[in-house]
Amino acid sequence: MRTGVSHGVVLFLSVLLLAACSDAGSGGSLPGPVAMTEEAVGHYCSMTVLEHEGPKAQIHLAGIEQPIWFTQVRDAVAFLRSPEERYETIAVYVHDMEKAESWAHPGDDAWIDARQAWFVIGSSRTGGMGTPEAIPFGSEDAAARFMADHGGKAVRLNDIPDNYVLGPVALRETAKRAGEQ
Repeated sequence: MRTGVSHGVVLFLSVLLLAACSDAGSGGSLPGPVAMTEEAVGHYCSMTVLEHEGPKAQIHLAGIEQPIWFTQVRDAVAFLRSPEERYETIAVYVHDMEKAESWAHPGDDAWIDARQAWFVIGSSRTGGMGTPEAIPFGSEDAAARFMADHGGKAVRLNDIPDNYVLGPVALRETAKRAGEQ
């Protein structure tokens, strides 16, 4: 019997709960975002994140000092939802594109906790790897202003469809359809 809740959503919520419990139990605070350097390499593409335009993401995992990096936010969301990635997630930061220096170079002063962000999916803008992106903003108003110019749909992290981040990329048409759902 299907309940309508995808396996990826259940896994993601479980990871968040584990992260919250481990943080509360340790009495420590969450690690803050780390500055991007030439050594920051995309987890899936093995390319320097600074070489790519658009928002980036960093995920902090239990027992690992440095975050893992993503050249696209979409890839970080895929990591969080992938059943193959069985790590304890401590914190996830994404670029708040409302505060970013520019699309080409978002900078290190624009990080936001991914749980607080609004994500525009299905817009005409692609991410650093040239594929559909989940573009984060710190406010719903900023997301709406972006959508007025580039289209798409604003959703919270948990509402990004699994097929948008885990499904095959048929480029712009797939992104448009996901934004209209």
